[in-house]
Amino acid sequence: MQLKKFILSTYVRTNEKIRSPELRVIGPAGENFGLLKLADALAKAKELELDLIEISPSAKPPVAKIMDYGKYQYLESKKQKAAKAKAHIIETKSIQVKVGTSEHDLALKAKNVSKWLEEGHRVKINLFLAGRSKYLESTFLRERLERIFKLISVSHKIACVIERDKTAQIKAEAEVNTQKPDPKPEPAK
Repeated sequence: MQLKKFILSTYVRTNEKIRSPELRVIGPAGENFGLLKLADALAKAKELELDLIEISPSAKPPVAKIMDYGKYQYLESKKQKAAKAKAHIIETKSIQVKVGTSEHDLALKAKNVSKWLEEGHRVKINLFLAGRSKYLESTFLRERLERIFKLISVSHKIACVIERDKTAQIKAEAEVNTQKPDPKPEPAK
């Protein structure tokens, strides 16, 4: 059985490794001991049989806390896990539509786009142009993309301009984001 080690992402100075001659010291119960010389702060930590941990080295003067180092590591790893759990990764989903795609197929694709937008993802819609359709007018191609935009049931906005690629395979692209509706103010009574 392998034990998991929780490694802090930043190096934390403790006890004799602290370089600052003067520290703002916080006690184990959160009480403020004020500004103390490093030697006095170390003596106070030894008296309480705990460690002196530099919490904020960039502050003027640096802030140190008297507490058990193992408990500090545990609390920091817990904070990191909570922050990681709250982080929501936005994924860019993509669908491909051709010029001759039927209304029913467009409705199915629009339903998928609506579902993805509700989940908070970005959606990229590609209008695939093959053969003679590469040479069609831009207004016609924009109308084709507008057909699917009209079918999307979630409020959305187009994030980039509809454009053609300069590669051999020409596409017209548009990205769609969810647009939070403005909260309606309550009428005055």
